[in-house]
Amino acid sequence: MRKLSAVRGELETWTNLSSEVASTVELFVLAVEEGDDVLGVQLATDLRKYTKSVESLEFELQLSGEYDSRSAILYVKQGAGGVDAQDWAEILVRMYTRWAERRGFASEVLDLTPGDEAGVKSAAIKIDGKYAYGYLRSERGVHRLVRLSPFDADNRRHTSFALVEVLPEADEAEEVKIDPDDLRIDVYRASGNGGQNVQKNSTAIRLTHLPSKLVVAVQNERSQAQNREVAMRILLSRLVDLDIKKKAEERAALKGEHVSAEFGRQVRSYVLHPYQMVKDHRSDFQTADAQNVLDGDLDDLLKAFLSSQVESASVSAETGK
Repeated sequence: MRKLSAVRGELETWTNLSSEVASTVELFVLAVEEGDDVLGVQLATDLRKYTKSVESLEFELQLSGEYDSRSAILYVKQGAGGVDAQDWAEILVRMYTRWAERRGFASEVLDLTPGDEAGVKSAAIKIDGKYAYGYLRSERGVHRLVRLSPFDADNRRHTSFALVEVLPEADEAEEVKIDPDDLRIDVYRASGNGGQNVQKNSTAIRLTHLPSKLVVAVQNERSQAQNREVAMRILLSRLVDLDIKKKAEERAALKGEHVSAEFGRQVRSYVLHPYQMVKDHRSDFQTADAQNVLDGDLDDLLKAFLSSQVESASVSAETGK
């Protein structure tokens, strides 16, 4: 029923757009025949709007992966760089939530561990919207920031790193089954901010999936039951992501391709000093408007990466590799 609803929604979108374009074209022809310049200008504006809609819909046709239409869970973790790296992780969380707002998607903080002085050590956020995972899977990898550190008394330039993981939201009823015997559950007291409830009660949850050795710890909510529910959601998504990676490795092995470890890959650099630039190292797309990117204007970067993937796949298919 979920797939049927998605297909019906796509069909209605294209049908409605087609009808609107046809009606506008007819009015435009009449406006030209009658010499109505005012209506002609308005209709020409409508046609440009429809053209952008079609281009956006055509691009979404590239998002045809098994999980691309699903919501996404982003896990942002500080890397090397101390307090600057923790601040950088928080900036990335803000960037992704701003991106979600721009697209009309809902965002929810599932878990957050505050930094020692500023920023966050790690955070898990859910982005809920159509093709959220399809767009955001390009963000997986190491992100580098170069700037004048606000935490350095001498105002020196620092380089900070953060790791971003992107998981498709799991459909518990459909594809992921966890045997209770394969799960170890540890309960402990949460650390950091949160008031008396966090300090006195054992509300934090750590789930260990024994077969895969995956570990998920959540302490953000004020009750043990809530933390356990969130931890299970993240664990299910991690298991789906693990299955995706295994299938990719199997396909690569059949083709004789080398699959590099993603943890150490630097996918994008954000430079704020001595000049401003954001560059994606996979698609080679770059922009000088770094501040706008950090405010959530990611679409050009995301589309450039996804388009480069499609082009790469086409070249491989043509060469038989």
